[in-house]
Amino acid sequence: MAVFRIERFTPLPAAETWRRVTDWERHGGTVPFTSVTVPTGPPTRTGTVFVARTGLGPLGFDDPMEVVRWTPPAGGRAGLCELEKRGPVVRGRASIDVRPTGAGSHVIWVEELRVRLLPRWGDPLLSAAGRRLFGRVLDTLLDD
Repeated sequence: MAVFRIERFTPLPAAETWRRVTDWERHGGTVPFTSVTVPTGPPTRTGTVFVARTGLGPLGFDDPMEVVRWTPPAGGRAGLCELEKRGPVVRGRASIDVRPTGAGSHVIWVEELRVRLLPRWGDPLLSAAGRRLFGRVLDTLLDD
């Protein structure tokens, strides 16, 4: 399983950081050749399902995810969103932790991925690519 962790500090308050990093449709605008739909509709909560479609035209794959834990930050307490990836190509989990700080907030994003047909020796390459890609996604979400 490929595992990677990304951390960012931002001057944004925890509530605004949370809003940005859990705006699923915006994720699609930052990942090349990807769009995100939320078939369960808003608001996001435990049980929300969203699908990242990656590809060009008819060639591509769906990465369905379900929110299995939804605890927004409030009253100085950290927020935690946990996702399960349940697609035929990508399986695994992700967690997004948003912690308030004296100067804004701290985001910790952790992914554990298994990509079908990718041999285990490819996990370090997948981890490095994931860190780079999702680091850029996180930077874009926090900067907009």
